[in-house]
Amino acid sequence: MTEAQRRGLNNAVTRMWSFLAPAYDLPLLQRWVYRPPHDEVIAQLRDHGARRIADIACGTGILSDRIERELHPEEIYGIDMSDGMLNQARARSERVTWLRAPAEKLPFDDGVLDAVVTTSAFHFFDQPAALREFHRVLRSGGLLAVSALSTRQPKLQAPSSQRWKPQHNASPAEMRSMFDGAGFAISDQHRIRRPAWARIVSDLITVGTKR
Repeated sequence: MTEAQRRGLNNAVTRMWSFLAPAYDLPLLQRWVYRPPHDEVIAQLRDHGARRIADIACGTGILSDRIERELHPEEIYGIDMSDGMLNQARARSERVTWLRAPAEKLPFDDGVLDAVVTTSAFHFFDQPAALREFHRVLRSGGLLAVSALSTRQPKLQAPSSQRWKPQHNASPAEMRSMFDGAGFAISDQHRIRRPAWARIVSDLITVGTKR
């Protein structure tokens, strides 16, 4: 995908989520789709003891707000490209710093964060570029937790080099390879824990620390 195509795609996705923002907070959608990965990410952050945290593609800010309320970090940033999402996030909490920026170009100096997390959005990113940017803004030993859609059927997953499509749902092996290539040592990778009837949502969490 060329840079111009990527910019056009990012703009289209941003407009879509600005339009859909009012529906994003529906209780059933949040409980059954988004809460399981949020729970996993919060557990990883608690174990790591991170104090300066960025939630990338934060949407309406539900995870960022939970991190602030449950973990009480020194700094918590919610980053998104959608003005519609960020408007709802700002109404949710004044204790989180909300910023508009792409995952591939974050508004932080090198090595200033203890943890970067992202849930249910990585498939829309320029994935290698985003991982390099996450590595840049993290301190040595900093935590990265990525929850993303990932097919359970490898035969259905086309390699990223052979695709031109709005999103790419990386396989577990591909996620491990990208983490390693970006300079992360993987500490955990597993399917998000869901009830059997909800496993139509096939997502994976990959956790690593900056080498």
